[in-house]
Parts: sequence; C-alpha cells; structure tokens
Amino acid sequence: MTRFNWTHHHSEISMSTLLLITSAPTSVHAWHALGVAQALLKKSEVFHIFFYQDAVNVANDLQWFPDDQRLLTQEWQKLGIPLPVCVSAALNRGISDDENAKRHQLSKSNLAQGFELVGLGHLADALQSSARVIQF
Repeated sequence: MTRFNWTHHHSEISMSTLLLITSAPTSVHAWHALGVAQALLKKSEVFHIFFYQDAVNVANDLQWFPDDQRLLTQEWQKLGIPLPVCVSAALNRGISDDENAKRHQLSKSNLAQGFELVGLGHLADALQSSARVIQF
C-alpha cells in the first residue's frame, strides 16, 4: 500500500500562510497577528493578510488614541505590504473608501492609508493559495 505524503505534496503546492484577522484592534490577538506578520516578513516568507469581522476597525482613519499608546493601524502601515479589508464588514462598521462613499452616498471616506477594501473573492483566492491559515 502506498502512503500519500501530504506534507511533502502540500509544500510543493504552496508554502504561503494566510493571516485571517477577525479580532478587534483592541484585542491582544490583533497585536499578536501583527507580530506574526512582522516575523514572516523578517524571514521573507510568503503570506497573505485579510482583515475581516471586527478586525476591519484597524482600517478606520478616524480612531483616536492617547499619545502614549502604540497605534495598531500605524504599525500595519509601517510594514509596507498590501492590507486587504473586507468591504462588506468595513461598510457595516462605518468604514469606507472614496469609491464606496460615492456609491452609497456617504458624506466622506475614512479608510486609513495603505488599506484596501476588497470583496470576499480576495479571501477565497488567498485561501486557495495558502498552505496554512492562522486566525486571530
């Protein structure tokens, strides 16, 4: 009987990781996701990110925090990588880019620089091309 070596076969397909971030920016899990992204970048590993559910709040440019507090939004921006945010979850939480603000007659956009509103197709593509998913 031939055994199928899943690990070996799977690694040939893709070694990338998807960081599926669903925790609110105030959660320790959201900060942990940033730490994992920083570590993957440092190791030059291929990975994808997707902000979903309450995690989309990290893309709100109108948040205020005390001066002595590290800002999660700015820490993500410093990475200089694509930061895809679920458009439906963002709009549902009052976060919009210029295009969606016009389309939905909103008074202004408030999507933080470096973040991009995308559909769930983006998540499906990332899932398809990732060997592992880590949800925060």
